[in-house]
Amino acid sequence: MSAHRRKPTTRNRRRHPSRRRRPGRTLLVTGCALVALAGGGAWYVYRDLAAGIGSSKALEGAEKSSSGDSNILLMGLDSRRDQNGEKLPEEVLEKLHAGSSDIGGYNANTLILLHVPGDGSRAKAFSVPRDDFVDIPGHGKDKIKKAYGLAKEKKQEELAARGVKDGRQREQEGREAGRAAQIETVRNFLGVPIDHFAELNLAGFYHLADALGGVPVCLNKAVKDPYSGADFPAGPQTLDGRQSLAFVRQRHGLSRGDLDRTRRQQAFLAGATKKLNSAGTFTDPAKLIKLIDAAKQDVVTDEGWDLLAFVKQAKNLSGGKVQFTTLPIEGFGRNHGEDINVVDDMKIKRLIAEQIGPKDSAAPGTPGAPSSPSPSPAPSFSREAAPPPSSPPSPSVPSTSQDVGGIPCVD
Repeated sequence: MSAHRRKPTTRNRRRHPSRRRRPGRTLLVTGCALVALAGGGAWYVYRDLAAGIGSSKALEGAEKSSSGDSNILLMGLDSRRDQNGEKLPEEVLEKLHAGSSDIGGYNANTLILLHVPGDGSRAKAFSVPRDDFVDIPGHGKDKIKKAYGLAKEKKQEELAARGVKDGRQREQEGREAGRAAQIETVRNFLGVPIDHFAELNLAGFYHLADALGGVPVCLNKAVKDPYSGADFPAGPQTLDGRQSLAFVRQRHGLSRGDLDRTRRQQAFLAGATKKLNSAGTFTDPAKLIKLIDAAKQDVVTDEGWDLLAFVKQAKNLSGGKVQFTTLPIEGFGRNHGEDINVVDDMKIKRLIAEQIGPKDSAAPGTPGAPSSPSPSPAPSFSREAAPPPSSPPSPSVPSTSQDVGGIPCVD
């Protein structure tokens, strides 16, 4: 492990067991958005998909972009439970190498803002590191990933206090509160409107990757990690659902830990879009049915999202024309015994505005916009002394070192 990140101690791993098994499950939500992009005229498939997936009112009344562009928040939950809060079957958990259903929580461990320009120009995807230390409305400063779970728990406690005994009702209303809180937190942090969102859990990622019939990836060197289950040779290869999940979840043995895992998620997304764009995916009825079924059982989107209109707007996504950026951090610290990423809020807002254009930045005084150009207040946490990184984290650092057949290779 390099100086970028302190290697977790055995004691810390025992204290926070969920840190071993945090999944990266970006692809299901992204794949569902991209299903239609390579399919040409199969509109019946799109209509079936749009009608069958779960819907949410979490964005009701929220600010929207006014330029014709779309900002879409992709959220992946660290949850081993289904949409009703029921435990996933043990045989499923075994395949996922994910441990007990009691381990997973409701942290949004994958957060990606996908910006799709209305003029058809290149789309941009911004990965938000899950441990960024930010303001969470109604809670104070904490890791950005916690906004969902904190709001969900608070809502469920309120419902229980009011005498609501229906477990499914508490679960559904709690999740709606969690979605709204996570979206608001990201919107405030980035300073831009969020027009749509898509959410999935651990099983959802597995189902989509498996439905695709394997996703191509490439590794610069062989890896073997007992925590995630990653065990792959070097070079290009095609991974099934179980292997794919292990690939994007691995952080142990990577020089930059979570930040390198974010690069793996981006590389995997590139491989998945390539697979989605292949003719075979959409001419094989069995594959199509599996893909649609995966979306129906595991994906939740905002109620007002017109997927057919999005398909027409975002055709460039299926051609691999997506620029990936990992938002920068200033360093590492500790807060109440947990590792955190120290971030500069105003720097992040400026970077986003420069990348996607001021026309999409929230105006001062609107939700998600900075109220003034004054610098952010000093972080209210105790920071432990640590060796400085050899080079500052940067969003412009290349995510790959080589490219094989259009598939990026990663460490």
